[in-house]
Amino acid sequence: MNPTPRSRKVGTWQAVGSLVAHYRKQARLTQEQFSELAHIHVDTVRSIEQGRLALQPDRAEQFDELLGTGGALAVFVTRLPVRERIVQFAQGLVDHEQEAVGILSYESLLVPGLLQTKDYCRAVFDYRYPAIGDETAEQWVNARMERQLIWRRRRPPVGHFVLEESILRRQVGGQEVMREQFRQILELTEPTNVSFQIMPVESVPHACLDGPLVLLETPEHERLAYLEVQRASFLVDDPEEVSDYHHKYAMLRSQALSPDKSVRLLHGLLGES
Repeated sequence: MNPTPRSRKVGTWQAVGSLVAHYRKQARLTQEQFSELAHIHVDTVRSIEQGRLALQPDRAEQFDELLGTGGALAVFVTRLPVRERIVQFAQGLVDHEQEAVGILSYESLLVPGLLQTKDYCRAVFDYRYPAIGDETAEQWVNARMERQLIWRRRRPPVGHFVLEESILRRQVGGQEVMREQFRQILELTEPTNVSFQIMPVESVPHACLDGPLVLLETPEHERLAYLEVQRASFLVDDPEEVSDYHHKYAMLRSQALSPDKSVRLLHGLLGES
């Protein structure tokens, strides 16, 4: 199963951008004049109007106020599906993630997005190379935080996460950001429907040395696997191949620290042991 085609996402934001340009012109403002009013760079205005940069809800509210549009832009943007605010190569995952009844995730480099704090997430994007602009980074951070609303659903999914111990020892954003991140992992995995295990650094070899893995179960009880490397991703729906990934994940769970030991290790990193 291939990731969602780029054309759909670009078309959405081109439509939003055209609406911004229409209201700006109605207000008899040039792009330069409008950028000064909004206290943003003129290139940001151009990018939004051309559909190359998504218009986030807080920015939409600001534009509505400046252009006297009665909240039209904010209503339009907030009613867009969460997937439209996700970077294109990850949209296939988000489509299914929002409705999944089960999520199993192994991560080897970073805390999984569904567990990240806002500060940790922002630090990850700040480290990105080549660098991305502040506006784009803020959009991606907000979109990732929105993804976490699945834990607040009336019937949230069952979630299980296996994290490499090295992730917890890598100082992303600094010591206080990491401490906040540890607390959030403990908080989000406290309910009975979510749990985590830590893979100790000395556990080599283990079943997932070939990279991160996300397994999803849909409301129709179909099973999918999501694989991601750099800026490429793959959704796998072939039953035989997905079954292999489930066997791999089951072995991984048996090789990691137990949930109780994992919680104790995290409390130890917080100095609370």
